[in-house]
Amino acid sequence: METRFASVADHAALDRLLTTAGTVVLFLHDEGCPTSHRAHAEVARLGGEVAVVDVRRQRDLTRAIAGLTGVRHESPQVIVLQDGRAAWAASHRGITAEAVAQAVGGHDPAPARPAG
Repeated sequence: METRFASVADHAALDRLLTTAGTVVLFLHDEGCPTSHRAHAEVARLGGEVAVVDVRRQRDLTRAIAGLTGVRHESPQVIVLQDGRAAWAASHRGITAEAVAQAVGGHDPAPARPAG
């Protein structure tokens, strides 16, 4: 199964993710960071939908995510949301396809629903 990355474009899109029932994978990515590129390759192996925040361009969203989830911001970072609450998080080299898949726990991720 192919991984589809859906951009979280604004606060309304973030609010939708945080009110989604089920499991959502949220990836905080920095295009200019080699470590983030490695993490992106790992996340791309997951399959399904992954919500992505560009941490350089969307600093206000990264601050909002930290405040709303209680997970301190790091980059790169993956946060697995279960019914809108942070259930698991990893950053840097802790981001592997296997670790994220285990955190998702076999649940089908809910569609990331890009902003519209």
